[in-house]
Amino acid sequence: MHDDGFIGRIEWAVAGRALPGQQVSGDRGVVLDTGGGTVLFAVLDGLGHGAAAADAADRATRVLSENRAEPLDVLMVLCHRAMADTRGAAISLALFDEGDKVRWLGVGNVESQVLTAGPAGLRVHATVLLTAGIVGYRLPATLQPQTVAVRPGDLLLMSTDGIVTEAADIDLSKSTADITADMLARHAKDTDDALVLAARHRGAAGAAR
Repeated sequence: MHDDGFIGRIEWAVAGRALPGQQVSGDRGVVLDTGGGTVLFAVLDGLGHGAAAADAADRATRVLSENRAEPLDVLMVLCHRAMADTRGAAISLALFDEGDKVRWLGVGNVESQVLTAGPAGLRVHATVLLTAGIVGYRLPATLQPQTVAVRPGDLLLMSTDGIVTEAADIDLSKSTADITADMLARHAKDTDDALVLAARHRGAAGAAR
């Protein structure tokens, strides 16, 4: 699956596919306009793969859609309760402000990074601190969102463990749709579902392609 668009000045894209040979993926990318110039991005990786993993991820997706204005720690608890009788999932949430910050929270192994262009080339500006656990099965005792400063042009990159991010060579001059499609094509593992989400603030003139 491939999807992309703009919400205000925030450009985003999602690309994903099921484990080769499977019809259903347990990975989900969620993009929700929360109003007030912020967008909630979420990447969910249902434990394992197939229909049972997809069911867990779909339940959390519905919870996020219905409660998008809640704080990130509250959203994680609501997802945990909704998936109590499922396999559970790894989940990372990121609230992207049209201004100058990303607020994020991760449980499990969904990676999230902010990438920026510098004099020496592309570098990792920040990485979400992931806490051990499985949402729906074992939630950490403390859920502490982090806040990271970002600049227009910085790229928020979120991916399930079906993507080999260490090998990714990213061209920030490309659209988020091209970046995610390229990462999926070149860096998806053959042993798992795979999904990658990218977003960035395009600046004052960013809403025009």
